[in-house]
Amino acid sequence: QVQLVESGGGLVQPGGSLRLSCATSGSILSINAMYWYRQAPGKQRELVAGITSGGSTNYANSVKGRFTISRDNAKNTVYLQMNSLRPEDTAVYYCNAHIIQMSTMTINDYWGQGTQVTVSS
Repeated sequence: QVQLVESGGGLVQPGGSLRLSCATSGSILSINAMYWYRQAPGKQRELVAGITSGGSTNYANSVKGRFTISRDNAKNTVYLQMNSLRPEDTAVYYCNAHIIQMSTMTINDYWGQGTQVTVSS
């Protein structure tokens, strides 16, 4: 079994910062790309940022220059540092990872349960 557990969400004022974490656990052989998605009420889930196992990153245009994705391969954890937060960043943020399990030796797609980020004064 593989689990992804997000943490770090909460309520923050516009202009503030939050750091999300997503820890993976289970029988993991390796983790390829890792991503952060978000879904606002009434909207589709959208890709926020991604990072490869080698550290290459990509970002949605709406967060470039404000958000930074990083990972600690030793801890199987991915982070999202969010600065200069805006009300439109309010959403449930989900972690996604492409993981090779030891038992199956195949790549599968795993999701966390989500963490709420609310940007409001």
